[in-house]
Amino acid sequence: MSKSLPGTLFRNTLDRLVGHLGLTEQVGEGGGPWMPLVSQLPMVQGEVGNVRLFTGDPLFRVVTCSLAVEPIQLDSHMLFAFTPGNSAIPHFTLDSVQAGEHFAFHLDLIPRLDLGSNLAYMDEAFTPLTEVFEQGSAIEGLSMAHLSPRQNAIMSPWMLAKRATEEAFSSIEATVEAYQQHWFALLETGISAQARAGISDEALQARNLANKRIIFDPAVDPVWARITPMIGEDAVAAQRALLIGEDE
Repeated sequence: MSKSLPGTLFRNTLDRLVGHLGLTEQVGEGGGPWMPLVSQLPMVQGEVGNVRLFTGDPLFRVVTCSLAVEPIQLDSHMLFAFTPGNSAIPHFTLDSVQAGEHFAFHLDLIPRLDLGSNLAYMDEAFTPLTEVFEQGSAIEGLSMAHLSPRQNAIMSPWMLAKRATEEAFSSIEATVEAYQQHWFALLETGISAQARAGISDEALQARNLANKRIIFDPAVDPVWARITPMIGEDAVAAQRALLIGEDE
């Protein structure tokens, strides 16, 4: 994996995020990433990745996880940018992965209200993504990723979760940036009172925490079972705790 296409997409997206919002990285021991990920595999020694943490207004936190395990040909990068618990602005997420010769990505804005009962919210936060969603979906060389109905249900209908050829993966950054720029605009303008539909801060916080507990539940997302042998149960537990954010 001399040239990391997933790593490049991830870094470009993270750099836009940190630069646009002026975020600050919260470092770990020795001034490095918040948490190094150390291999638990017998054939691999030492660090195989890291978890990074960024904070700054108007977000709650940004959490990233990168894993590069050469012997099993894994190059994986995850980014979650969380808005505050009492905000109706969606969270932003990108997964960028190469496993062997196969590429995949997951791009979404995660709803903070029920889309099925809040049309004004859906039209304000998500409907403007429809054209770029359709254009991104039409890129030649993309195919559907294997997600369960439960996983689909906790994300948005504008989610792009795709497997990709190398050529197709090289073509998706414009789609990722368009999603991110729309999200930046939402951060700038906020969600209108009409679209928020009178939902209280307390109700938003409760739904947000319940939603994140499901998104990062090992019984829902099989990725946790796959990475636990690589980095160990303690590292997985610490990463899940950071993502769920019970301390918010």
